[in-house]
Amino acid sequence: MKKEASYEFREKLTTVHEENVRDISVVPSSDELALYDGATIVIDENAGDVIRFAAEDFMDFLDVSMNVKASVSTSGSGAITLKIADETVELREADGYKGFLIKVTDGIEIYGADERGVAAALYYIEDMMCIKKAPILARGEIRKKPSLSPRMVHSGYALDNYPDDYLTRIAHEGRDAILVFAWDVNKTHLGYLDFNDLIARAKVRGIDVYAYSFFIGGPHPDEEGAEEYYDNTYGRLFRECPDLRGVTFVGEVVEFQSHDPHVSKFRCRDTVTDDLPDGKPWPGWYPCEDLPKWLSIVECVIHKASPSADIVMWSYNWGFQPEEARVRLVENMPEGITLQATFEMFDNKKTEDVVTAISDYSLSYVGPGPYFVSEAVAAKRRGIKLYAQSQAAGVTWDFGVIPYLPMPQQWMRRFEKMREAVCEWNLAGGMENHHHGFYPSIISKISYHAFLEPFEPLEDILSTFLASEYGAENLEKVTEGFALWSEAISYYIPSEGDFCGASRIGPAYPFSLFYQAKPPRDESAFFGIDIFLTAYAHGMEHSSFISAPPRENFLSMRIRPELHSLLTMHALMEKGVAVFESIENKNEKLLSVLNLGKYITNCVLTNIHAKQWYMLKCKLYAEEKRDVLIGIVSDMEILLREERKNAEETLSLVDFDSRLGFEPTMNYLGDREHIEWKIRQLDYVLEKELVKLRKSIELK
Repeated sequence: MKKEASYEFREKLTTVHEENVRDISVVPSSDELALYDGATIVIDENAGDVIRFAAEDFMDFLDVSMNVKASVSTSGSGAITLKIADETVELREADGYKGFLIKVTDGIEIYGADERGVAAALYYIEDMMCIKKAPILARGEIRKKPSLSPRMVHSGYALDNYPDDYLTRIAHEGRDAILVFAWDVNKTHLGYLDFNDLIARAKVRGIDVYAYSFFIGGPHPDEEGAEEYYDNTYGRLFRECPDLRGVTFVGEVVEFQSHDPHVSKFRCRDTVTDDLPDGKPWPGWYPCEDLPKWLSIVECVIHKASPSADIVMWSYNWGFQPEEARVRLVENMPEGITLQATFEMFDNKKTEDVVTAISDYSLSYVGPGPYFVSEAVAAKRRGIKLYAQSQAAGVTWDFGVIPYLPMPQQWMRRFEKMREAVCEWNLAGGMENHHHGFYPSIISKISYHAFLEPFEPLEDILSTFLASEYGAENLEKVTEGFALWSEAISYYIPSEGDFCGASRIGPAYPFSLFYQAKPPRDESAFFGIDIFLTAYAHGMEHSSFISAPPRENFLSMRIRPELHSLLTMHALMEKGVAVFESIENKNEKLLSVLNLGKYITNCVLTNIHAKQWYMLKCKLYAEEKRDVLIGIVSDMEILLREERKNAEETLSLVDFDSRLGFEPTMNYLGDREHIEWKIRQLDYVLEKELVKLRKSIELK
């Protein structure tokens, strides 16, 4: 692997077709069809933009990946014909949005249920040819359609930044919708963005655009002038962007002036009486009884401007509130609203004999959680469309600055449960990542095919793509290594102290004693140092959670069992690394995933050290015997030197992968620059603070 400059990973995101995939030793059998130079892709002269774009894209694929020269024509016959299916074509199980039929005889005939179906068929063929490593298809018929739509993703290129080739790559990975953080019409966190231009560029690639609303607050729907206010915000958004597909709301942003007695009177601020907080959550963190009124007025102004707009209410913020209140909200939601629930959050994990809360998106727990189930059941009973925030594109908040989690067997377990949700509760689509952004990977490829109907066995999909990516000759060892990592993630601790602590920025995380260190931040980032805690802490400190039932045992009860769990995870990660290292003649993809696995292993070790450091500090402040205190200081020094070594060993890993240490809303907070800062910070604690501490103890 060669060293990468900062942001060089973006070249991978905008590389649509891999070069020279073809293996010339692979030849067609009698029941297979091969494409050769001179092949013609025939489209109707009235074909729409999506089909025209997909045909040109497939021609490029044949050239770049398969070394086959082809052309696109609107007349005559050709090796490949693209058509919208009419009544004479039996799509059968493929009849539906993005459905397609591929017929392979002496040529390839593609029939789509719509334009996007034609494009999806070509992308599917690309995958099959890359697996075969030749421009060869088996003769016969293939019928497919997606079971989930929309499959929304945020930008992994940069916050709300979608270059053309990156959009094309997103389409190839089966995602049909993108999100943009909308603070107003044509306004994002970073300033001006032409929404209609983005919508047009995405549309030609078969991708819809959703606004992730950051329109802050607003009046109560009963207040005079409320409808005019919302018509001038959300209604205006859809009037000025008529092809915008929909909008996603989330409680912590909505936070209108609710009259619900369960919540604080003020947005993002506790109500104080007699200089004491009332212990009530903020309006966005509770399923307020007047939220259906708010949704009704918002639905009215949006659907007046755009009758088919998809209005999504994501219940992310109140999953830890009583089920009765959450279900009552679903039961009272307007019919034109789509409910989105996070698939795995808000359940508890047992670690030895203590309870840890799943505070945010985590692969450590497959799901679905009881919060999701309760709302899914209520949505089905009401006949409301149901989405999931599933993280199925490949990354969670378990580690904040990685491109994807290379734990395919654990992902498959989640995908199986999601398939069950499709059948049981009519799960229709949703968001497949959030702030961390979409990064194409083996996981995103597998998850695309996992949700094409009719469903194929997940084990077959997994082995097919593992062999294709990493070499059929390496399949056994690759499967073993990934299985160890997939087991390892089940021992991860998804509590707030870990999510918002060492796991967020990995080995760049500082270890403070007296001086509270804060890493340097990029002022252009959406989040910076405010998204994680540099002093190990726990969620029970937040007064906004006082009104909710306890989510986990107190930290002093949890920390040792959680530490044991992380030590097990670290050992399993190391075993997986050893398996991958034992593979001879590694290709670039194997080297890359091994590098990622080593980085995650080092992140786990930083997390272990963070817990141990916290425990040592607690002992330090509770002890009075001089000899014991000297021993604690010695243990602190040993620990910091171990973490310093861990950070130093991580430097080469981030050098080889510029995506490590980066996250679209934080930019770089875990790269070489920040890890080197952390090493200097450790040296400060070792050479200044611990020295002074030791001298203060030794004074007589």
